[in-house]
Amino acid sequence: MASPGKKSYPLRIDPALWEQLQRLAANDLRSVNAEIEFLLREALARRGIRVTPIAAQDDGE
Repeated sequence: MASPGKKSYPLRIDPALWEQLQRLAANDLRSVNAEIEFLLREALARRGIRVTPIAAQDDGE
Protein backbone atom coordinates (compact mmCIF):
# COMPACT_ATOMS: atom_id res chain seq x y z
CA MET A 1 0.00 0.00 0.00
CA ALA A 2 1.34 3.41 -0.94
CA SER A 3 1.93 6.05 1.69
CA PRO A 4 -0.59 8.91 1.70
CA GLY A 5 0.40 11.54 -0.84
CA LYS A 6 2.75 9.19 -2.71
CA LYS A 7 2.28 8.00 -6.27
CA SER A 8 2.13 4.22 -6.60
CA TYR A 9 3.92 2.75 -9.61
CA PRO A 10 4.61 -0.91 -10.43
CA LEU A 11 8.26 -1.39 -11.29
CA ARG A 12 9.67 -4.29 -13.27
CA ILE A 13 13.31 -4.68 -12.31
CA ASP A 14 16.13 -7.12 -12.98
CA PRO A 15 16.50 -9.57 -10.04
CA ALA A 16 20.25 -8.92 -9.77
CA LEU A 17 19.63 -5.16 -9.56
CA TRP A 18 16.90 -5.74 -6.94
CA GLU A 19 19.34 -7.80 -4.86
CA GLN A 20 21.90 -5.00 -4.89
CA LEU A 21 19.23 -2.44 -3.99
CA GLN A 22 18.20 -4.61 -1.03
CA ARG A 23 21.79 -4.75 0.21
CA LEU A 24 22.29 -1.01 -0.23
CA ALA A 25 18.99 -0.24 1.51
CA ALA A 26 19.87 -2.51 4.44
CA ASN A 27 23.25 -0.78 4.81
CA ASP A 28 21.50 2.61 4.85
CA LEU A 29 18.71 1.37 7.19
CA ARG A 30 16.06 2.17 4.57
CA SER A 31 13.37 0.22 2.78
CA VAL A 32 14.11 -0.63 -0.85
CA ASN A 33 11.41 1.83 -1.89
CA ALA A 34 13.01 4.63 0.15
CA GLU A 35 16.42 3.71 -1.26
CA ILE A 36 15.14 3.89 -4.85
CA GLU A 37 13.55 7.26 -4.15
CA PHE A 38 16.81 8.50 -2.58
CA LEU A 39 18.84 7.30 -5.57
CA LEU A 40 16.43 8.92 -8.04
CA ARG A 41 16.63 12.26 -6.19
CA GLU A 42 20.42 11.98 -6.09
CA ALA A 43 20.56 11.29 -9.85
CA LEU A 44 18.27 14.24 -10.60
CA ALA A 45 20.36 16.53 -8.39
CA ARG A 46 23.48 15.56 -10.38
CA ARG A 47 21.61 16.78 -13.47
CA GLY A 48 20.75 20.05 -11.77
CA ILE A 49 17.11 19.19 -11.06
CA ARG A 50 15.84 19.89 -7.56
CA VAL A 51 12.63 18.11 -6.58
CA THR A 52 10.47 19.97 -4.09
CA PRO A 53 7.80 17.91 -2.31
CA ILE A 54 4.29 18.90 -3.42
CA ALA A 55 3.24 19.67 0.19
CA ALA A 56 6.08 22.22 0.45
CA GLN A 57 4.98 23.81 -2.83
CA ASP A 58 1.40 24.18 -1.54
CA ASP A 59 2.58 26.00 1.62
CA GLY A 60 4.03 28.85 -0.45
CA GLU A 61 0.76 29.64 -2.21
